Amino acid sequence: MAEQRARGLFITLEGGEGSGKSTQVKRLGARLDAAGHEVVLTREPGGSPGAEVIRELLVTGDPDRWDGMTEALLMFAARRDHVQRVIKPALGGGKIVISDRFADSSMAYQGYGHGLGRETIEQLYVTTLGDFRPDLTFIFDLPVDEGLKRANARGSNRFEGMDVAFHHRLRDGFLYIAKLEPERCHIIDASGTEDQVEDRLSAIVLKAIEAGNA
Repeated sequence: MAEQRARGLFITLEGGEGSGKSTQVKRLGARLDAAGHEVVLTREPGGSPGAEVIRELLVTGDPDRWDGMTEALLMFAARRDHVQRVIKPALGGGKIVISDRFADSSMAYQGYGHGLGRETIEQLYVTTLGDFRPDLTFIFDLPVDEGLKRANARGSNRFEGMDVAFHHRLRDGFLYIAKLEPERCHIIDASGTEDQVEDRLSAIVLKAIEAGNA
């Protein structure tokens, strides 16, 4: 169960490489801002000064720079700082926080992609974050080949250099996360135009806000 918050809403966008979620974070933020909401846009890994230092360690270098467990530990160290210093204060002030990735990425990338398993990631989650959870999560789904093609066109990071089998496990992992938590997670077909994806995303968010969740 998510922690009780003043009036804020915590929205996360998840998905594999090249799925377009970073673009949609900005578009959704602009739409909500235009509607009169106070919005904070952030990202993971990173989002706070300390977490951004850890981000540099995670996204640069060779794909085999870290093993799965080391990656997971670095991710959750960055995430705890991000939550404590940025996300919780913003939510406590009644703002809508939109994050480009959160803990579902750790479950998908390290839990499924690297094979650490659900239990290991869940233990790290509880140890570092307790029962804190996003209110609403969008999982951007795109065929692996298409996502990697898009990602390579913009320049690659360490995760994009991992083998294709990893990215298939990653996609399957995200879809399984959505299956396990259908009330929180919404799968977004990321194969459409940016305008089409924005319309799908915004419709669900605005409905949640109108229902009194923000």
